[in-house]
Amino acid sequence: MNPPLPPIRTLIVDDEPTARRGVRLLLAADPEIEIIGEAGTGAEAVECIRRDQPALIFLDVQMPQGDGFKVLESFAPAQRPAVVFVTAYDEYALKAFDVHAVDYLLKPYDDARFRAALDRAKHFTRHRQTSAIDDRLQQLLAYLKQTPPADERETEAARPDRILIKSAGEIIFLKAEEIDWIEAEGDYMKFHVDGRAHLQRETMARLEARLDPKRFVRIHRSTIVNIDRVRKLSPSFLGEYAVVLQDGTKLKLSRGYHDRLTTLLQQGL
Repeated sequence: MNPPLPPIRTLIVDDEPTARRGVRLLLAADPEIEIIGEAGTGAEAVECIRRDQPALIFLDVQMPQGDGFKVLESFAPAQRPAVVFVTAYDEYALKAFDVHAVDYLLKPYDDARFRAALDRAKHFTRHRQTSAIDDRLQQLLAYLKQTPPADERETEAARPDRILIKSAGEIIFLKAEEIDWIEAEGDYMKFHVDGRAHLQRETMARLEARLDPKRFVRIHRSTIVNIDRVRKLSPSFLGEYAVVLQDGTKLKLSRGYHDRLTTLLQQGL
């Protein structure tokens, strides 16, 4: 019989005591985990990692005295522990992959999502083969980085062909061509994709600026449609039209947006 494996030495890093306590409670239920400490700032995290050499850290992104990425940059790649980022901000997802994070937990998350991340982290730590893991993550990063950096997105030529969506505690990368239409819903935008809907906290104006104007057009103050999904314009009432999509969905076309839509449709003929 093989001897039992030693527990995985784990550090919790978050500037919010309540968040650290929540992670601690979930980790304490796993006999394969040994919690060796906590840190509330980036500087404390660097000190703890150097002193205690954890195999795994649950790491917040935004903290005083150095964010989570600055913490990792303090160490050579071979010296870094396995990392699960825990944050309320989805915009750091690509950068997390860049530093070879095992997983990326978005607050608020449920117990099942946490356990999935922990299982992945344990497997990573127990079977760490650097070259194979680096190859896999570099391939993933190369795929994800086809979305241009934020400071390049203002030019039409550099508009992203993927949209990052936070949904049910996960991060979904939608290809622009997959999106059927988008509608405003309070402080959120609802993306309709092949019969499913994903909510993202976003403003209509900001989203419209990010989308390719040759593919997406606003047809109402609260609606954007993928031109490739438009099947026809159907007369409605008082001289107005409804936009009918390929799946039969009917959307109201406001008069102020009629000319722009018809021009783009004609260009696509």
